[in-house]
Amino acid sequence: MVTIRVAEVADEKLVAAYQRLTPQLSSSSPAPTADELAEIIRSDSATVLIAEDDKGDILGSMTLVLFRIPTGVRAWIEDVVVDTEARGMGIGQALNEYAIQMAEQAGAKTIDLTSRPSREAANRLYQRLGFVARETNIYRYTIV
Repeated sequence: MVTIRVAEVADEKLVAAYQRLTPQLSSSSPAPTADELAEIIRSDSATVLIAEDDKGDILGSMTLVLFRIPTGVRAWIEDVVVDTEARGMGIGQALNEYAIQMAEQAGAKTIDLTSRPSREAANRLYQRLGFVARETNIYRYTIV
């Protein structure tokens, strides 16, 4: 049994989970510190969602970003990661469904996310959930 909930504090358990999960998500970004996690949790626009098992172990996480712009409320799903030992158990789906409900309740009409093509299972999940690849140019400016 997995429970999805909003992270409310950057305690030792959450910091340790991100130290374990972040390398599974990105080889180029360090895990956030307790202060950085606390800043995200305090943010008005970001919500950290975590997936816990019956013992309270954190098996996955994601960040839902909600913000208002002149054309409406925007929603982005970022940094979705499920522990390699827990993949295939529906945790990614549960995290995304929770985020979709939150975005809808906030008044968002769409939710955007990006996923590398190499993350084949994640891409299949997003398509099963109703996400559709968009015809778009994604640009990135790197600040050195």
